[in-house]
Amino acid sequence: MSTNNPKPRPGAAPRVSAPVRPAQRPGSSMGATKTAAVKRPAPARPPLVKPAPKAKARRARLLVSKVEPWSVLKMAFLLSVALGIITVVAAIVLWSVLDVIGLFDKVNSLMTDIQGTEGGSAFDLKKYASLGQVASFATIIAVVNVVLLTTLSLLSAVLYNISATLVGGIGVTLTDD
Repeated sequence: MSTNNPKPRPGAAPRVSAPVRPAQRPGSSMGATKTAAVKRPAPARPPLVKPAPKAKARRARLLVSKVEPWSVLKMAFLLSVALGIITVVAAIVLWSVLDVIGLFDKVNSLMTDIQGTEGGSAFDLKKYASLGQVASFATIIAVVNVVLLTTLSLLSAVLYNISATLVGGIGVTLTDD
């Protein structure tokens, strides 16, 4: 008896032959077949999620019926402090620019020409408007502005709340673009 194909033993796993490769054309290499497979376009698939249809812009009409005085006080204080800092810095920069361009010396010579030499001592504008005096004056103005703007903003918020109870408030239209 010829035993080319032995019978499988009971309980043994069947034999599996090695995978058969496709026949290559003469003169072609394995790398060429791989690049050809890569260049092939993939089949078009439908998108997983459909894009939402373009919606119309939503509009909402709202009324500002009340303004919180505490939030108005905080915002007004912060903004007025920022304005005060800007005031002091601007005053110092302006004085420095005027000093660099020589305006104070020109004013001093003009006042000396007007006054003449008989007046005694020469006029000195920097004696009355030095950098320290200008910065101090700007700081005082900034502090007064902080107090006034904060107080006026708080008073405005309270008056708005009173008038909004009578009239209904300010109408605002919000849109979704």
